[in-house]
Amino acid sequence: QEEVVESGGGSVQPGGSLRLSCSASGSDQIFSMAWWRQRQGKQREQVAIVTYRGNMDYGDFVKGRFTISSDFAEKTVFLQMNDLRPEDTGHYYCFFRWMGSRDDSWGLGIEVNVSS
Repeated sequence: QEEVVESGGGSVQPGGSLRLSCSASGSDQIFSMAWWRQRQGKQREQVAIVTYRGNMDYGDFVKGRFTISSDFAEKTVFLQMNDLRPEDTGHYYCFFRWMGSRDDSWGLGIEVNVSS
């Protein structure tokens, strides 16, 4: 049975940093890993993505502040978030797209709160 486990998150003051981690279980290979977020009253949006080829992309709203890193062999993805702003507050979800026919996997979400 597949399992996605997230960790990290919490509360931080503006300008602070947090690091999110997420791991998935299973024997299938991964095509891409990503972080999404959902802020109050907003639609879920993709924060960052990395593919098995090493290609990365970021939402314009986090470029230069957030960094995605990964270990595809360990099925683990990280999100280093620096210079956090109040508008970064929300729930962050990791996402896995698998090669083959396995359905996409989502984490349950981690709360990030940026406030003074």
